[in-house]
Amino acid sequence: MGMEVLSSRILIRPVDPGRSRRFYRDTLGLAIYREFGPPDDPGLVFFLGQSLLEVSGRAEEPTGGGAGRVRLWLQVRDLAAEHHRLAAAGVPIVRDPQREPWGLDEMWIEDPDGIPIVVVEIPPEHPLRRDQRGARTEP
Repeated sequence: MGMEVLSSRILIRPVDPGRSRRFYRDTLGLAIYREFGPPDDPGLVFFLGQSLLEVSGRAEEPTGGGAGRVRLWLQVRDLAAEHHRLAAAGVPIVRDPQREPWGLDEMWIEDPDGIPIVVVEIPPEHPLRRDQRGARTEP
């Protein structure tokens, strides 16, 4: 019998929690699931589709970026619109949107601590848009 996972969440400990809260809440526009802790320095938990992202606590140095470190993969409906919106908001685009050899359209950005974020759109013809019977599904 395997592990029965009832819920999951990604935890990050930013160097500057206020800056990271603003990035995920205001710049990316993620919806808040829960806020906890002191009102002047709260931990925030954001919805990530079927998962959660918790931004709380404080790190002495950035934890993002290196090989083997955490990366976020965020699927969106319209990658071109997100590219335009994020660039206009001043988010540095690490790599502009492009079609990958595996058929997904991806853009790469980073959070304020350098955690890589892959923003993905699944094209209509991609196998991930098909269910087991071959019928088209929504993203």
